Amino acid sequence: MKITAEVVNGECPTCSELTMLVGLTNELYRCMNCGADLEQHINGKISYLPHITKPTDADAFVKEWKNG
Repeated sequence: MKITAEVVNGECPTCSELTMLVGLTNELYRCMNCGADLEQHINGKISYLPHITKPTDADAFVKEWKNG
């Protein structure tokens, strides 16, 4: 059994650094600088966005914007 990991260079949106990103899955990467989990999105260019998981014991809701 051979295990390989994809390593790419990219800008982490969490720490704003150009760093190495290690592929955990085909779409999920981890920043080697701050440890943030990022999702890869391809829409004309490759970009990495923070990966947010929904807690299993909470309902999803959207916080309203405050005008002011």
